[in-house]
Formats: sequence, structure tokens, C-alpha cells
Amino acid sequence: MTQKLRLGMIGGGKGAFIGALHRIASRLDDEYTLVCGAFSSDAEKSKDSGQTLGLQDQRIYSSYGELFEKEGALSENERMEVVTIVTPNHLHFEPAKLALESGFHVILDKPITFSLAEAKLLEQILVKSGKSLMLTHTYTGYPMVKEAKHLIAKGLIGKIRKLYVEYPQGWLSQSLENTDNKQATWRTDPSKSGIAGAMGDIGTHAFNLAEYVSGLHTEQICADINTVVENRRLDDDGAVLMKFDNGASGVLMATQIAAGEENNIMIRVYGDKGGIVWQQEDANSLQVKLLDQPAQVYRAGAAYLSGIATHNCRTPAGHPEGYLEAFANLYRNFALYLKSSEQERNEQPTIFDFPGIKDGLRGMAFIENVIKSGKSETKWTAFKI
Repeated sequence: MTQKLRLGMIGGGKGAFIGALHRIASRLDDEYTLVCGAFSSDAEKSKDSGQTLGLQDQRIYSSYGELFEKEGALSENERMEVVTIVTPNHLHFEPAKLALESGFHVILDKPITFSLAEAKLLEQILVKSGKSLMLTHTYTGYPMVKEAKHLIAKGLIGKIRKLYVEYPQGWLSQSLENTDNKQATWRTDPSKSGIAGAMGDIGTHAFNLAEYVSGLHTEQICADINTVVENRRLDDDGAVLMKFDNGASGVLMATQIAAGEENNIMIRVYGDKGGIVWQQEDANSLQVKLLDQPAQVYRAGAAYLSGIATHNCRTPAGHPEGYLEAFANLYRNFALYLKSSEQERNEQPTIFDFPGIKDGLRGMAFIENVIKSGKSETKWTAFKI
């Protein structure tokens, strides 16, 4: 592969929210160069978006089908190597499938597909293709989230007993889908978003963070799912009781109707020796509370952090790092993985730490199990994949 990976993009045209963030993240470490794209289902909008980004006209496509066909026909040292898919949920599976079958690596926004059945099929296609896939669960890119995972894995807080994870938002506390807000429109539309609203959009982030940091797997759930705003077609609020594979219990809360809240995703994990607390509003800090010591605050950029946290820090201590840097860590780690040999991957597994197909499968299973549980009269239901 070349020093910079040649990147293509599907979706993310003018007016799109997440596409610009992906492009910034991909550029932050100079690991990628954007060479082509199908930025909209509207051919003129795609062309306009591509030209604004400085792409050659012949590398701006009117559809993702055309993108794969024409990029695949280019020479090996010219065609894109990785495609990033930043479309609404119902347009994840088909372009990802075509990308893998056409010989391209895939970066995919979450949730991975429209349904669990699609996610299982995509896993089969991925294995058969021999290519790699990265899922953008952004919050796992924060250095202090990685430090929390490291400290828990080495036993600092002992055996985990209790876990709380929450993601409060307030942006959908009013009926924005009945205005010209495109994000609200598709995220509350079952034909585009899937069977879940808040639980699919931000609940999956909270679930992924809980399992990533703790290293545990969910075995049982009991969900309360609500639609608060009148005439909304999908859930906008909910809470889930959880039981994990080591016997620990937990609570997950995800809501988009907490008026005044922004995006303060937060996790608290308690073991028999102490606890760890992290929240996005103070992302550079990690609280460590041990039974026999004063509470401590670990800070991003400090020399005492683990190798995996240091690898994902970019600035000296005291200089804030945030969402874009966390996003970029995922892109950078995926690039390093693609460029590395099998031996390097075995020798430095933590350096290539990024979410993948297994995270995608568990995320889709979370959505389907939670919605099923929310409709059930049964108190506890098994978490099935």
C-alpha cells in the first residue's frame, strides 16, 4: 500500500452532518487522501460536493454502484483502497457488501446495518472477502476511555460488581421531524433508521462503551422503552437493566428528550476494590476511586498513563483533546492496521485497537433485544445474537 491510503466516500455531501467529521478525522494524521466519492443520491449534488472538495470530475460518481464499477476498473496503484460509508442506517448494508465483494476495505458508521440479519450476512461476506472493516464507535477512541479499559483489565478495581452508563441528549425534546431538520427526519423514520430511535442512535454507543470498558458481555436485559414526544414513530427515551457474564449488574440509560442536555455520555464501573468514572464533558479526566486511598484523577497526556492511552494522546497534558481527535484515533489505528504485517499485529495488538464486525453484531443484537424486551411482559429476557 502507498504511504497514504486512498479513500473513497459514500454519502456525506453538502448539508450532511457526519460526512465532514469523517473527512476531518481521516486527515488529522495524514494517513488517508480522499480520491473519489458518491456523495449523494442526487447526481448534481454529488458532483457539486465533490468539486467543492477538490476532486477530479471523473472521480465524482452519481451512485455507489458506479463508484465501485469505475474504481474497480482503475489500476491497482490508482484506485481507492478504503471506502467510508456515512449514509443513513438503511443504506449501510448494500454499499458495504458491494465494497467488500469488489475488494475494498470498509469504514462504516454505526449502527452497522439496518437489522441483525443483515449484520450476520455482512460478517460472512467480510470473512470471505479477506478485507477489513472498521465501525466508528467514536467514544472508544478517547485516550482516557482506553486508560479506563486498561486499568480495569489489569485488576485495579477488582472484580466488577456494578456498571452504570448513560447518554442523555435533549435535541429531540421537541418534534423537529416536522420541520426541515433532515437529521431529525431520517432518525425518527422507521424506514431509514430501523426499529429503534434513541436506542439505535445513542443507546448503541452506550452499550458499546459499557462492554468495551468493562470487558464484559451482556447476558440478560430488562428494558423500559418510551416514546415521549406525541406522534413520534420511534422511541426517544429508555432504560435497560443488564446482567453480565461475570454476575455483575448494570443500568443503561439513553434519552433524546432530556431538554437542555447535550452529549454527555458517561460511564461508571465499580468493582470490589474501587471504581472508575469517565464522562465526555470532561473527556481528559478519568476518576479512580479506590477503597483504601484518596480519590485520584488521571489526566490525558500525563507520563504515567498506559501505552494504549499514550498512543491515542496527541497533545501535552493540559491541552484539551476532544471528539474529533477520538474520531481520528479510530481512523489512524485502522490505517496502521491495514499497513502492518501479521507479525506487527500480533506484537502490538493494542496499537490497532478499533471497533469491528463483532462490535457491529453486538450493537444490532442490543437494538433488537432491547426493543423486544421493551414490548415484552417478561421481566428478564436472554440477550441473544
